[in-house]
Amino acid sequence: MPTYRHVPKIGFNNKNFTIEFQPVNLGAIGAAFTEGEIGPEEMCGAGLVRYADGLVKVLAEGDLSCGLVVRAHGFSEAARAKIEKAGGRAEVI
Repeated sequence: MPTYRHVPKIGFNNKNFTIEFQPVNLGAIGAAFTEGEIGPEEMCGAGLVRYADGLVKVLAEGDLSCGLVVRAHGFSEAARAKIEKAGGRAEVI
């Protein structure tokens, strides 16, 4: 075999620059909370996310029955629309 095939391949990798969010679905938020202002600390206390100091993104899977103030680092467009339709507010931290 040629020598270049025995040498380890070293090069650029985007893994160092990725931003990893902890996803949370609206259905899980609606099942865990009924009122108030919900942030990453409250989601961690309810077991919806693993780390309270990590980045949280709210996704639109499920429905929200009551108006909640949801604070997170990111929202999908559909999740933001569902929160506002239920009478709540989506705040980006």
